[in-house]
Amino acid sequence: MSKDSLIRDVAMQLRLLQQSFDAFDEAAAARLGLNRTDLRALDLVLANDGPFSAGELTRALKISPAATTTVIDRLERAGLVTRTRDAENRRRVLVTATDTAREVERDIYLPVGDAGARALRGYSGEQLTTILDFLQTARHVQETQTARLSENPAPPPGR
Repeated sequence: MSKDSLIRDVAMQLRLLQQSFDAFDEAAAARLGLNRTDLRALDLVLANDGPFSAGELTRALKISPAATTTVIDRLERAGLVTRTRDAENRRRVLVTATDTAREVERDIYLPVGDAGARALRGYSGEQLTTILDFLQTARHVQETQTARLSENPAPPPGR
């Protein structure tokens, strides 16, 4: 198989992988009765070691402060986060994952991580180093292309 053919196959597998991530996120959001933005916010809060400020959440989600408040409201109503005022800065709102959110993490996300770790154990250390390098490179390419699209939005098709 030629290198160009392998590159095309890798690119196709990446598309399919992205689609599988999207499908998993849709299923997780549906199971929790959340939308995708709420799910992304929950993931950010769960990944953080401590409280996540509302401002940090706004920046990470790339949404307005008002939209962030709405997301936090929905997650709070679902029992997945608590909202408190920062003791040192009363204007700052802190968002923390609840025990219920940690149960959701164990139920939905940890099995994926465990299955992935089991699959990766089949690779040598050298292969894992190559995979890690590839993933970092792919993420960099994706982030660069996201910035390109964000900085230079094209007109809608047909205009």
